[in-house]
Amino acid sequence: MRIIFMGTPDFAVPVLAELVAQGHDIAAVYTRAPTPAGRGMAERCSPVHTRAAQLGLPVRHPANFREDADIAGFSAWNADVGVVVAYGLILPQKVLDSPRLGCLNLHASLLPRWRGAAPIQRAIMAGDSASGVMVMRMEAGLDTGPIGMAERVEIKEEMTSSQLHDQLSHLGADLMARALTAYARGSLEFVPQASEGVTYARKIGKAECRIDFNQPALVVHNHIRGLSQFPGAFFEGDFGKGQERLKVLLSQRVNGSGHPGEALATPGQIACRDGAIQLLTVQRAGKSALRFEEAARGMVWPNGTRFG
Repeated sequence: MRIIFMGTPDFAVPVLAELVAQGHDIAAVYTRAPTPAGRGMAERCSPVHTRAAQLGLPVRHPANFREDADIAGFSAWNADVGVVVAYGLILPQKVLDSPRLGCLNLHASLLPRWRGAAPIQRAIMAGDSASGVMVMRMEAGLDTGPIGMAERVEIKEEMTSSQLHDQLSHLGADLMARALTAYARGSLEFVPQASEGVTYARKIGKAECRIDFNQPALVVHNHIRGLSQFPGAFFEGDFGKGQERLKVLLSQRVNGSGHPGEALATPGQIACRDGAIQLLTVQRAGKSALRFEEAARGMVWPNGTRFG
């Protein structure tokens, strides 16, 4: 099939690579524009842009689709179908209708649960026991289109969002390839989403990353693993060099009690409202992530200190 691929982050890269490997004709790749990054503020291309360039595919990155020229340019590719994976721009109806067979989207949740920007992180933060990927036919609403194919995965208690991200990304690549094969034959059937159970996965805000030890240990643990590796949950304290921020990438629930936020006798254990957590992997500002035992060699961890 002749495809316009639209995606931006790492999550979308395996899908693009799989469609190329399957022999599809990728007419063009649309992604977000390069952004200044790093100390030198040099322009950094998106992961999809980088992979598309390696594959020799034409890349486009309109700021939006409000201009008639952008819509006309999209239509000029004469695509059979648009494939959208975490693109990051809202597509107007004229764009959705432009390919001969419309546009398909790969979404990383069990719709209608977790429509929106951060479904993987929100699922883990909420303590969900399962997630998945779904191929839906796009329409004007936010992730409201009918479902053509789906795969479900278990979320284990210690799984982080980065681990679930990688699993769903590769599973989604296979799912989209199978969906396109069925779509080309005319055998892909679409089923409307359920009207009940709708939730929205809003973008993660910076303020949400602070750990609240006034929550039960299970909620704190889910919060930490839901934000690992990025953007990372954190708390602040004095570990011997003044007040600093400590990012927590891995934790586990343990038996323990004390005032919420209190450092317990065992180094790395912090009391929550109900139970306690053990820090397993942490990252100090400007440092690499380390197992807590290694990081603790350069830290003061006084029993009874209150963190927050």
